[in-house]
Amino acid sequence: MKFTSFALSCWIALAVVSTGCDKSSSTPETDGDSSAPAAESNLVGTIKVDGSSTVQPISNAIREGFIQEHPNVDIIVSGNGTGNGFKSFYDKGTDISDASRPIKSGEFENCKENDVTFVELPVAYDGLTIVVNPQNDWVKELTVDQLKSMFVGDEAVKNWSDVDPSWPEEAIQIYSPGTGSGTYDYFHEVLAKKSKEELRGDMNLNEDDNILVKGVSDNKFAIGFFGVAYYEENKDKLRAVSIVNPKDETAYQPTTDNIASNRYAPFSRPLFIYVNTDSLNRAEVQVFVEYFLANTPEVSQKVGYVRLPEAVMAKAQANLDAVKTGTHFVDEAGESRSGALTDLFIDENLVP
Repeated sequence: MKFTSFALSCWIALAVVSTGCDKSSSTPETDGDSSAPAAESNLVGTIKVDGSSTVQPISNAIREGFIQEHPNVDIIVSGNGTGNGFKSFYDKGTDISDASRPIKSGEFENCKENDVTFVELPVAYDGLTIVVNPQNDWVKELTVDQLKSMFVGDEAVKNWSDVDPSWPEEAIQIYSPGTGSGTYDYFHEVLAKKSKEELRGDMNLNEDDNILVKGVSDNKFAIGFFGVAYYEENKDKLRAVSIVNPKDETAYQPTTDNIASNRYAPFSRPLFIYVNTDSLNRAEVQVFVEYFLANTPEVSQKVGYVRLPEAVMAKAQANLDAVKTGTHFVDEAGESRSGALTDLFIDENLVP
Protein backbone atom coordinates (compact mmCIF):
# COMPACT_ATOMS: atom_id res chain seq x y z
CA MET A 1 0.00 0.00 0.00
CA LYS A 2 1.35 3.41 -0.94
CA PHE A 3 1.77 6.28 1.48
CA THR A 4 -1.02 8.84 1.21
CA SER A 5 0.02 12.50 1.21
CA PHE A 6 -1.23 12.95 4.77
CA ALA A 7 0.43 9.76 5.99
CA LEU A 8 3.61 10.77 4.23
CA SER A 9 3.56 14.16 5.91
CA CYS A 10 3.17 12.53 9.31
CA TRP A 11 5.96 10.11 8.45
CA ILE A 12 8.26 12.98 7.53
CA ALA A 13 7.53 14.64 10.84
CA LEU A 14 8.36 11.40 12.66
CA ALA A 15 11.49 10.99 10.59
CA VAL A 16 13.04 14.15 11.93
CA VAL A 17 13.87 15.17 15.46
CA SER A 18 10.79 17.26 15.72
CA THR A 19 7.31 17.11 17.18
CA GLY A 20 3.82 17.13 15.73
CA CYS A 21 2.61 16.36 12.24
CA ASP A 22 3.34 19.39 10.10
CA LYS A 23 2.65 18.70 6.42
CA SER A 24 4.68 21.66 5.21
CA SER A 25 8.09 20.77 6.50
CA SER A 26 10.46 17.88 7.15
CA THR A 27 12.53 20.07 9.43
CA PRO A 28 11.68 21.64 12.81
CA GLU A 29 9.96 25.00 12.80
CA THR A 30 12.46 27.72 13.70
CA ASP A 31 10.10 30.74 13.67
CA GLY A 32 12.85 32.64 11.91
CA ASP A 33 15.39 31.92 14.66
CA SER A 34 18.58 31.19 12.72
CA SER A 35 20.26 29.99 15.90
CA ALA A 36 17.81 27.07 16.26
CA PRO A 37 19.48 23.66 15.78
CA ALA A 38 19.18 22.07 12.34
CA ALA A 39 16.84 19.16 11.94
CA GLU A 40 18.20 15.66 12.23
CA SER A 41 16.45 13.22 9.96
CA ASN A 42 16.12 9.55 10.77
CA LEU A 43 15.33 8.81 7.14
CA VAL A 44 17.73 6.13 5.84
CA GLY A 45 18.21 4.05 2.71
CA THR A 46 19.72 4.05 -0.76
CA ILE A 47 18.09 5.49 -3.88
CA LYS A 48 19.42 4.58 -7.32
CA VAL A 49 18.89 6.97 -10.23
CA ASP A 50 20.21 6.44 -13.77
CA GLY A 51 19.41 7.62 -17.27
CA SER A 52 19.69 10.84 -19.21
CA SER A 53 22.90 12.83 -18.89
CA THR A 54 20.75 15.83 -19.83
CA VAL A 55 18.55 15.36 -16.74
CA GLN A 56 21.52 14.42 -14.55
CA PRO A 57 22.38 18.05 -13.60
CA ILE A 58 18.84 18.49 -12.25
CA SER A 59 18.96 15.21 -10.30
CA ASN A 60 22.41 16.04 -8.92
CA ALA A 61 21.26 19.47 -7.74
CA ILE A 62 18.10 18.00 -6.18
CA ARG A 63 20.23 15.34 -4.49
CA GLU A 64 22.53 17.97 -2.98
CA GLY A 65 19.60 19.81 -1.44
CA PHE A 66 17.89 16.65 -0.22
CA ILE A 67 20.87 15.16 1.59
CA GLN A 68 21.31 18.41 3.52
CA GLU A 69 17.99 17.58 5.17
CA HIS A 70 18.37 13.80 5.11
CA PRO A 71 22.11 13.05 5.34
CA ASN A 72 21.61 9.34 6.02
CA VAL A 73 20.01 8.70 2.64
CA ASP A 74 22.52 7.60 0.01
CA ILE A 75 21.47 8.76 -3.47
CA ILE A 76 23.43 7.44 -6.45
CA VAL A 77 22.86 9.47 -9.62
CA SER A 78 24.33 8.15 -12.89
CA GLY A 79 23.99 9.52 -16.40
CA ASN A 80 24.38 6.55 -18.73
CA GLY A 81 21.82 7.78 -21.24
CA THR A 82 18.04 7.56 -21.43
CA GLY A 83 17.96 4.20 -23.22
CA ASN A 84 20.49 2.60 -20.88
CA GLY A 85 18.65 4.10 -17.93
CA PHE A 86 15.34 2.56 -19.02
CA LYS A 87 17.04 -0.84 -19.40
CA SER A 88 18.30 -0.67 -15.81
CA PHE A 89 14.84 0.54 -14.77
CA TYR A 90 12.84 -2.31 -16.27
CA ASP A 91 15.48 -4.78 -15.06
CA LYS A 92 14.71 -3.46 -11.54
CA GLY A 93 18.23 -2.11 -11.06
CA THR A 94 17.14 1.46 -10.32
CA ASP A 95 14.36 3.27 -8.48
CA ILE A 96 14.14 6.30 -10.77
CA SER A 97 14.90 6.67 -14.48
CA ASP A 98 15.93 10.11 -15.76
CA ALA A 99 14.75 10.62 -19.35
CA SER A 100 15.24 13.30 -21.99
CA ARG A 101 12.40 11.82 -24.04
CA PRO A 102 9.22 9.89 -23.20
CA ILE A 103 9.42 6.15 -22.74
CA LYS A 104 9.30 4.17 -26.00
CA SER A 105 6.81 1.44 -26.82
CA GLY A 106 9.39 -1.37 -26.51
CA GLU A 107 10.62 -0.05 -23.17
CA PHE A 108 7.03 0.20 -21.94
CA GLU A 109 6.41 -3.42 -22.98
CA ASN A 110 9.58 -4.55 -21.17
CA CYS A 111 8.33 -2.83 -18.03
CA LYS A 112 5.03 -4.71 -18.28
CA GLU A 113 6.75 -8.05 -18.91
CA ASN A 114 8.94 -7.51 -15.82
CA ASP A 115 6.04 -6.30 -13.65
CA VAL A 116 7.57 -2.85 -13.33
CA THR A 117 4.91 -0.19 -12.94
CA PHE A 118 5.81 3.49 -12.79
CA VAL A 119 4.61 7.06 -12.37
CA GLU A 120 5.63 9.33 -15.27
CA LEU A 121 6.59 12.84 -14.12
CA PRO A 122 7.68 15.72 -16.40
CA VAL A 123 10.14 17.98 -14.57
CA ALA A 124 11.46 20.67 -16.98
CA TYR A 125 11.82 21.89 -20.55
CA ASP A 126 15.07 21.66 -22.47
CA GLY A 127 16.22 23.16 -25.75
CA LEU A 128 18.41 20.72 -27.66
CA THR A 129 21.23 23.05 -28.62
CA ILE A 130 23.31 22.89 -31.80
CA VAL A 131 26.75 24.39 -31.14
CA VAL A 132 29.83 25.34 -33.17
CA ASN A 133 33.29 26.58 -32.35
CA PRO A 134 33.43 30.36 -31.62
CA GLN A 135 35.95 30.73 -34.47
CA ASN A 136 33.31 29.51 -36.87
CA ASP A 137 32.37 32.83 -38.51
CA TRP A 138 30.25 31.44 -41.36
CA VAL A 139 27.29 29.68 -39.72
CA LYS A 140 24.81 32.14 -38.22
CA GLU A 141 21.67 30.02 -38.48
CA LEU A 142 20.59 26.61 -39.78
CA THR A 143 17.35 25.31 -41.20
CA VAL A 144 15.99 21.84 -40.49
CA ASP A 145 16.69 20.87 -44.12
CA GLN A 146 20.33 21.96 -43.78
CA LEU A 147 20.63 19.90 -40.59
CA LYS A 148 19.15 16.89 -42.40
CA SER A 149 21.73 17.26 -45.17
CA MET A 150 24.51 17.25 -42.58
CA PHE A 151 23.31 14.60 -40.14
CA VAL A 152 21.02 12.09 -41.87
CA GLY A 153 22.20 8.98 -43.69
CA ASP A 154 25.60 7.81 -44.86
CA GLU A 155 25.20 10.01 -47.94
CA ALA A 156 25.18 13.12 -45.76
CA VAL A 157 27.36 16.00 -46.97
CA LYS A 158 31.00 15.87 -45.95
CA ASN A 159 32.21 19.48 -46.25
CA TRP A 160 30.82 22.78 -45.00
CA SER A 161 30.86 23.99 -48.59
CA ASP A 162 28.42 21.21 -49.49
CA VAL A 163 25.85 22.89 -47.25
CA ASP A 164 26.50 26.37 -48.61
CA PRO A 165 29.03 27.09 -51.39
CA SER A 166 30.14 30.25 -49.59
CA TRP A 167 31.27 28.23 -46.59
CA PRO A 168 34.79 26.67 -46.22
CA GLU A 169 35.72 23.60 -48.19
CA GLU A 170 36.61 21.81 -44.98
CA ALA A 171 35.33 18.53 -43.54
CA ILE A 172 32.50 18.78 -41.01
CA GLN A 173 33.56 17.18 -37.74
CA ILE A 174 30.46 16.07 -35.81
CA TYR A 175 30.22 15.40 -32.06
CA SER A 176 27.04 13.63 -30.97
CA PRO A 177 25.65 11.98 -27.84
CA GLY A 178 25.82 8.18 -27.97
CA THR A 179 23.04 6.04 -29.40
CA GLY A 180 21.85 5.16 -25.87
CA SER A 181 21.12 8.82 -25.23
CA GLY A 182 17.64 10.30 -25.30
CA THR A 183 19.19 13.39 -26.86
CA TYR A 184 20.43 11.27 -29.80
CA ASP A 185 16.95 9.71 -30.07
CA TYR A 186 15.21 13.06 -30.02
CA PHE A 187 17.56 14.56 -32.62
CA HIS A 188 17.05 11.49 -34.80
CA GLU A 189 13.28 11.68 -34.37
CA VAL A 190 13.13 15.34 -35.38
CA LEU A 191 15.32 14.96 -38.45
CA ALA A 192 14.57 11.50 -39.75
CA LYS A 193 11.38 10.07 -38.24
CA LYS A 194 9.31 10.54 -41.40
CA SER A 195 11.99 9.26 -43.77
CA LYS A 196 12.82 6.33 -41.42
CA GLU A 197 16.50 6.89 -42.13
CA GLU A 198 19.36 6.67 -39.63
CA LEU A 199 21.78 9.37 -38.60
CA ARG A 200 25.16 9.22 -40.35
CA GLY A 201 27.52 6.61 -38.96
CA ASP A 202 30.79 8.57 -38.92
CA MET A 203 30.01 10.93 -36.04
CA ASN A 204 32.13 11.12 -32.89
CA LEU A 205 29.76 9.56 -30.34
CA ASN A 206 30.07 9.85 -26.59
CA GLU A 207 27.65 9.62 -23.66
CA ASP A 208 29.69 12.21 -21.76
CA ASP A 209 28.51 15.69 -22.77
CA ASN A 210 31.71 17.24 -21.42
CA ILE A 211 33.70 15.32 -24.02
CA LEU A 212 31.39 16.63 -26.72
CA VAL A 213 31.94 20.16 -25.44
CA LYS A 214 35.71 19.68 -25.62
CA GLY A 215 35.49 18.17 -29.12
CA VAL A 216 33.68 21.22 -30.51
CA SER A 217 35.62 23.82 -28.53
CA ASP A 218 38.94 22.38 -29.77
CA ASN A 219 38.01 22.23 -33.48
CA LYS A 220 37.12 25.23 -35.66
CA PHE A 221 35.29 23.00 -38.15
CA ALA A 222 33.26 20.99 -35.60
CA ILE A 223 29.57 20.99 -34.80
CA GLY A 224 27.72 19.16 -32.03
CA PHE A 225 24.50 19.04 -30.03
CA PHE A 226 23.35 18.44 -26.44
CA GLY A 227 21.03 19.88 -23.81
CA VAL A 228 21.01 23.65 -23.30
CA ALA A 229 22.40 23.33 -19.75
CA TYR A 230 25.76 22.11 -21.08
CA TYR A 231 25.84 25.03 -23.49
CA GLU A 232 25.07 27.49 -20.68
CA GLU A 233 27.90 25.99 -18.62
CA ASN A 234 30.35 26.34 -21.51
CA LYS A 235 29.12 29.36 -23.48
CA ASP A 236 32.54 31.01 -23.14
CA LYS A 237 34.00 28.36 -25.48
CA LEU A 238 31.01 27.49 -27.68
CA ARG A 239 28.49 29.32 -29.82
CA ALA A 240 24.84 28.27 -30.13
CA VAL A 241 23.50 28.31 -33.69
CA SER A 242 20.08 29.89 -34.21
CA ILE A 243 17.57 27.43 -35.65
CA VAL A 244 14.95 28.44 -38.19
CA ASN A 245 11.45 27.57 -36.96
CA PRO A 246 9.74 25.85 -39.94
CA LYS A 247 6.38 27.45 -39.10
CA ASP A 248 7.33 31.13 -39.09
CA GLU A 249 10.71 30.78 -40.88
CA THR A 250 12.39 32.87 -38.20
CA ALA A 251 15.67 31.85 -36.56
CA TYR A 252 15.70 31.59 -32.76
CA GLN A 253 18.34 31.07 -30.12
CA PRO A 254 17.69 28.48 -27.34
CA THR A 255 16.80 31.10 -24.73
CA THR A 256 14.47 30.49 -21.81
CA ASP A 257 11.65 32.45 -23.42
CA ASN A 258 12.05 30.79 -26.81
CA ILE A 259 12.12 27.28 -25.30
CA ALA A 260 9.12 27.85 -23.02
CA SER A 261 7.08 29.37 -25.85
CA ASN A 262 8.17 26.64 -28.30
CA ARG A 263 9.46 29.30 -30.71
CA TYR A 264 12.74 27.38 -30.52
CA ALA A 265 11.21 24.65 -32.66
CA PRO A 266 11.51 21.83 -33.40
CA PHE A 267 14.16 21.34 -30.69
CA SER A 268 12.29 22.32 -27.51
CA ARG A 269 11.43 19.21 -25.50
CA PRO A 270 10.22 18.09 -22.05
CA LEU A 271 12.40 16.19 -19.57
CA PHE A 272 11.09 13.46 -17.25
CA ILE A 273 11.70 11.22 -14.30
CA TYR A 274 10.04 7.77 -14.13
CA VAL A 275 9.52 6.34 -10.63
CA ASN A 276 9.10 2.64 -9.89
CA THR A 277 5.93 2.24 -7.79
CA ASP A 278 7.46 -0.58 -5.75
CA SER A 279 10.23 1.83 -4.78
CA LEU A 280 7.58 4.36 -3.75
CA ASN A 281 6.65 1.98 -0.93
CA ARG A 282 9.98 2.95 0.64
CA ALA A 283 9.71 6.17 2.61
CA GLU A 284 13.07 7.54 1.49
CA VAL A 285 12.07 7.25 -2.17
CA GLN A 286 8.67 8.86 -1.73
CA VAL A 287 10.07 11.71 0.36
CA PHE A 288 12.78 12.23 -2.27
CA VAL A 289 10.32 12.29 -5.17
CA GLU A 290 8.06 14.72 -3.29
CA TYR A 291 11.12 16.90 -2.70
CA PHE A 292 12.09 16.57 -6.37
CA LEU A 293 8.75 17.85 -7.62
CA ALA A 294 8.61 20.67 -5.08
CA ASN A 295 12.06 21.96 -5.97
CA THR A 296 12.56 21.16 -9.65
CA PRO A 297 11.12 24.46 -11.02
CA GLU A 298 13.74 26.53 -9.19
CA VAL A 299 16.55 24.00 -9.53
CA SER A 300 15.93 23.49 -13.25
CA GLN A 301 16.35 27.20 -13.87
CA LYS A 302 19.53 27.31 -11.82
CA VAL A 303 21.16 24.54 -13.87
CA GLY A 304 20.12 26.07 -17.19
CA TYR A 305 16.77 24.51 -18.08
CA VAL A 306 13.28 25.97 -18.23
CA ARG A 307 10.58 25.49 -15.64
CA LEU A 308 7.31 23.85 -16.68
CA PRO A 309 3.95 25.65 -16.44
CA GLU A 310 2.44 25.50 -12.96
CA ALA A 311 -0.54 23.56 -14.30
CA VAL A 312 1.76 20.79 -15.57
CA MET A 313 3.60 20.59 -12.24
CA ALA A 314 0.27 20.48 -10.39
CA LYS A 315 -0.85 17.64 -12.66
CA ALA A 316 2.40 15.78 -12.00
CA GLN A 317 1.94 16.18 -8.25
CA ALA A 318 -1.67 14.96 -8.49
CA ASN A 319 -0.56 11.89 -10.45
CA LEU A 320 2.11 11.15 -7.85
CA ASP A 321 -0.33 11.57 -4.96
CA ALA A 322 -2.79 9.22 -6.66
CA VAL A 323 -0.01 6.87 -7.86
CA LYS A 324 -1.37 6.96 -11.41
CA THR A 325 0.75 4.48 -13.33
CA GLY A 326 1.59 4.25 -17.02
CA THR A 327 2.56 6.57 -19.84
CA HIS A 328 0.82 9.37 -21.71
CA PHE A 329 3.12 9.04 -24.73
CA VAL A 330 2.37 5.53 -26.05
CA ASP A 331 -1.20 4.77 -27.15
CA GLU A 332 -3.19 1.55 -26.69
CA ALA A 333 -1.93 0.29 -30.06
CA GLY A 334 1.68 0.75 -28.98
CA GLU A 335 2.32 3.80 -31.17
CA SER A 336 4.24 6.77 -29.80
CA ARG A 337 2.30 10.00 -29.43
CA SER A 338 3.91 13.26 -30.49
CA GLY A 339 2.92 16.84 -29.79
CA ALA A 340 3.11 19.49 -27.12
CA LEU A 341 3.52 18.32 -23.54
CA THR A 342 0.51 20.33 -22.39
CA ASP A 343 -1.67 18.56 -24.97
CA LEU A 344 -0.43 15.03 -24.25
CA PHE A 345 0.00 15.02 -20.47
CA ILE A 346 -3.71 14.54 -19.71
CA ASP A 347 -5.70 11.73 -18.08
CA GLU A 348 -7.37 10.73 -21.35
CA ASN A 349 -3.97 9.70 -22.76
CA LEU A 350 -2.77 7.68 -19.77
CA VAL A 351 -2.19 4.02 -20.73
CA PRO A 352 -1.56 1.87 -17.63
